[in-house]
Amino acid sequence: MPQTIAGRIEEIIAPYLSLEGPAMPTLHAVQAAYGFVPDAAVPVVALALNLSRAEVHGLVSFYHDFRREPAGRTVLRLCRAEACQARGAERVAAHAAAALGVGWHETTPDGAITLEPVFCLGLCAAAPCGTVNERTVARLDEARLDAILEAAR
Repeated sequence: MPQTIAGRIEEIIAPYLSLEGPAMPTLHAVQAAYGFVPDAAVPVVALALNLSRAEVHGLVSFYHDFRREPAGRTVLRLCRAEACQARGAERVAAHAAAALGVGWHETTPDGAITLEPVFCLGLCAAAPCGTVNERTVARLDEARLDAILEAAR
């Protein structure tokens, strides 16, 4: 790993080293800086936090919020919770996957859109819902989704 990457990661994680239980905030900080947690960060974080590489890798691979590769320019998250499911979320999700040609946690080949599940945004009365780059969208249907996808490309 180039020293500049290791040095940059060490700078990013330094403020979190004094925290009790610093692993999650440290990994979130790395992801905030890079848009994902690069494989090169795992040994640096492990060494800094006195954890094994396997423990750090386990955190990154277990938690859905962490990415191991860059996301698309637009991240579309669709709610998978029961209230949204009852109001047509499965149909909307199937439409999104078909329109994009990707599955969950995948990015379109042109790097434009990443499709991710999210489990409850608290907008049950306006279901089905999701987010587009952290902007909440409610009452999704296929037509509204198509407009969102068109704007993202």
